Amino acid sequence: MIKIDLALSKDIAHDIRRRKRAEAFAPLDDAIAKRLPGASVDELEAKRQAIRDADASLQNKINSVRSIEKLIEAIQ
Repeated sequence: MIKIDLALSKDIAHDIRRRKRAEAFAPLDDAIAKRLPGASVDELEAKRQAIRDADASLQNKINSVRSIEKLIEAIQ
């Protein structure tokens, strides 16, 4: 019988969450770093904050799940 370690699975889910967050930040970070014309820093920062907020929500969801099925749902 295969046993699934929920704590380890959560660690893996957090790694996936961090990778997705980094991918979402990349174009915004690039635009901020290059100071591209027409790109409002305030707008870019607002988009970055939206990503942070969604990520924090997902982080809480991952931390609170009690089954592997719910964990899989959370990260998809």
